[in-house]
Amino acid sequence: MAAGIYVHIPFCRKKCLYCDFASGVADEQRMLQYHKALLFEITHTDMKKESADSLFFGGGTPSIYPVSFMEELISALKPFLHKENTEITLEANPGTLTYKNLQKYRSMGFGRLSMGLQSADNEELKTLGRIHTYEAFEQSFNLARKAGFTNINVDIISAVPGQTFESFQTTLRRVQELNPEHISAYSLIVEEGTPFYEKYGEGKPYENLLPDEETDRAMYHFTGAFLKSKGYGRYEISNYAKPGYECRHNLKYWSMEEYYGFGLSAASKAGNKRYVNTSDMECYCMLPVHGRIADIRAEEHIQTERDEMEEFMFLGLRKMNGISSEGFTKRFGVSCRQVYGSVIDRFVTEGLLEESGEGLRLTEKGIDVSNVVFSEFIFG
Repeated sequence: MAAGIYVHIPFCRKKCLYCDFASGVADEQRMLQYHKALLFEITHTDMKKESADSLFFGGGTPSIYPVSFMEELISALKPFLHKENTEITLEANPGTLTYKNLQKYRSMGFGRLSMGLQSADNEELKTLGRIHTYEAFEQSFNLARKAGFTNINVDIISAVPGQTFESFQTTLRRVQELNPEHISAYSLIVEEGTPFYEKYGEGKPYENLLPDEETDRAMYHFTGAFLKSKGYGRYEISNYAKPGYECRHNLKYWSMEEYYGFGLSAASKAGNKRYVNTSDMECYCMLPVHGRIADIRAEEHIQTERDEMEEFMFLGLRKMNGISSEGFTKRFGVSCRQVYGSVIDRFVTEGLLEESGEGLRLTEKGIDVSNVVFSEFIFG
């Protein structure tokens, strides 16, 4: 199977209030330091030539990275990409895109754009700490179409503080009317260590402004039904696509294929080895000076067979077609029923899982409590 490549661009014009990713505001000097370190890591990788068929630039906000830097990164990464039919994705925020830059991205080989709208309600965008309005998003979307992008994803968030079922419906309808090829619809998670947690976390002053669990689930079920009626297939718990536009890169994560991450806090999986880069910017930017890739590794772990079995199950069950019984047996030499038979029987009886001739997948009821189901596939 072909591998995937992820490149982390950790810079933003303003950090969103709910974001716990390794990202932040930076000046030109810091960007240059980071860029040199990123190029050093890429050029010293042990990844095989022409082994990847997906490349994903995430962040942060990659669309604020200097275009000349992006050109250098693409040039450095090209030897590792399949010569034909490689999916190259750029995450971009409204208000950071120009027509000129979009044309340059297309000429570099970017064929897929992932745009972070989050909400079509401008008050909700302010609450989230976003820098744009819905009108700015629509303008950026139209510029991308004009520049030739025919594969666009739009991210939206449900369960935003102060959001109602009706306002979420409006967001989803307005996004669908633009006819993107892919929509990612995530439920907000209030993460510790963020400004959102201090305001809306459990026991915090404004916790009651979060939509309740029943409303959140209603938003989720509406999303699936509405997008299905408009020709979008749900292929993963939070992702919907027109036929043929499923995100190849993200499917690698859920299917346990290999991927190589470059940049701050980026994760990699090569065979049964997993490693994660440091989230310390100073440490990462010193890479070209010290010249030791080992210095930027924050975690390294050799997966045991049990680790691999766990991930096969809880990552694979995120996909709507679930896990393949044959695939499990081929990979591990035993059937998933031999390992997880009692757990499978219990969840099938409870209506949370369903078996087919090919494998196992979550039911609609199971999706609602998916984290509970996933936890039962982790060895104690």
